[in-house]
Amino acid sequence: MSRRYDCADAGDRATGLREAASAIRRGELVVLPTDTVYGIGADAFNPEAVAGLLAAKGRGRDMPSPVLVGSPTTLHGLVTDFSERAWELVDAFWPGGLTLVARHQPSLRWDLGETRGTVAVRMPLHPVAIELLNATGPLAVSSANKSGQPAPADCEDAEYQLGDSVAIYLDGGRAEHGLASSIVDVTGKIPVLLRAGAVSVEQLREVVPDLEAGS
Repeated sequence: MSRRYDCADAGDRATGLREAASAIRRGELVVLPTDTVYGIGADAFNPEAVAGLLAAKGRGRDMPSPVLVGSPTTLHGLVTDFSERAWELVDAFWPGGLTLVARHQPSLRWDLGETRGTVAVRMPLHPVAIELLNATGPLAVSSANKSGQPAPADCEDAEYQLGDSVAIYLDGGRAEHGLASSIVDVTGKIPVLLRAGAVSVEQLREVVPDLEAGS
């Protein structure tokens, strides 16, 4: 039976975050608020938990889960060949609605799906998400919806779609943007926009003027 905590209430928030961190350590799933849309999260280094996340969404391994981090410094242990331009994007838009696709450290023992040696990583601009991430470390987090359905902007919709496949729901109110993050591939010399979203193309090109639009 899943439990839901109202993060607008200080006591509920503290209990919910504690229970959510415990659930993550047990390999269970948690729904958390972010600045873009609600996400469903699992321990990024627990392959069974990540497989459970993909199953809850009805999503295949060909669509691997992104990873959320609580601090830009976490990147040092996760990615390699991270360019100066990539760091400029981090400095400009993290925490916030920008996901970066980078090459992950080959030594990492995780299985996020068919990643081909890359990871999509973001630092969200939401205090509840940050507090949870600081307690758990990096989480595999995807939008909290069934595959093919709209990404939820509130906890109610996430719970309606995912039900008891999730152990803990952290209700942080309506998501500020309700719009998925922009995704930029920084694995090559020139950053490539893979998905337009919460950060506009114009904003991105103020930092990396030669940003290419993906096909």
